[in-house]
Amino acid sequence: MKMDFSFKPAQVSVERALALKAEIELFNAEYCATLDRGNVEDWPLFFVEDAVYRVTSRENADLNLPVGLVYAEGRDMMHDRAVAIARTQMYAPRYMLHLVTDVRVISEADNGDIEAEGNFMLMQTLVEGPSTVHLVGNYFDTFTRVEGRLMLKERQVIFDTSILANDLVFPV
Repeated sequence: MKMDFSFKPAQVSVERALALKAEIELFNAEYCATLDRGNVEDWPLFFVEDAVYRVTSRENADLNLPVGLVYAEGRDMMHDRAVAIARTQMYAPRYMLHLVTDVRVISEADNGDIEAEGNFMLMQTLVEGPSTVHLVGNYFDTFTRVEGRLMLKERQVIFDTSILANDLVFPV
């Protein structure tokens, strides 16, 4: 499936875009707070059962290469990853800080799906080291509602650098 990460003009009214943007920003604030506080096992709860989560480089996205640094299809795969991180993997203690800005609502489909994008920055502080910019890029999201609650149907995380630290442990 060819992914298109090129600029797309908004296809919703300003009033509707503002309302949806506020809701998406609240969603992202909770998503980020969950990860920043180390509650990685709760991370899959932000996604619908058959969601797709992919983290890939801008270079691969631009070339439409399906190779991603992280790929999870379905909440079960996300849950397995979260449990592995929380309970079994060994890594240096760290604090993470996710920042999401410039959320844009692109479209709202007749079925209620919302296409949006935003910029992200992931900061990392190793307990015995300085804070660093760990990863930056864009979220390309599709949201849907389940019992009135906004949830991710798809989150494509496209990071800008082609060289990154070998310790991308937590979800972005």
